[in-house]
Amino acid sequence: MNTQPLNVLLADDDIDDCLFFKQALTELKLDTRLTTVHDGEQLMDIITRDEALIPYIIFLDLNMPRKNGFECLTEIKHNPQLKTTIVIFSTSFEQEVVNRLYDNGANYFVRKPVEFSQFKKIIKQTFDKLLIPNNDLQPLRENFVVTLQNSLII
Repeated sequence: MNTQPLNVLLADDDIDDCLFFKQALTELKLDTRLTTVHDGEQLMDIITRDEALIPYIIFLDLNMPRKNGFECLTEIKHNPQLKTTIVIFSTSFEQEVVNRLYDNGANYFVRKPVEFSQFKKIIKQTFDKLLIPNNDLQPLRENFVVTLQNSLII
């Protein structure tokens, strides 16, 4: 059994969303070590600097300065040394964009909710999906978007 905290990296330029994310992890009592970066260049610098710094999961916002989430996703998925799970975590929700993200290899798409209680529920539901043993493959397209309709009450 793994007793080490799960390394999670959040790439998001919205400071409030970063605080909500950290608070949700704390309240959910998820054993994680959270690193946050605020643009795509910081993200790529961290994960390409040292293999030991590659997190188990990256929560990736699409609209960031210097290098956006699309560019980061493409770079990560085209580099065989960067094996990690990528969850797109964004306020936008256009089907064409979601399809493109799926086709480019993201593992899940989560639309950021506005209310903290929903934010916490969607984080919990996403971690429940990601922590299933041997669940490191991309889901079927119809299961790619994590929604609150199926979330558990916590």
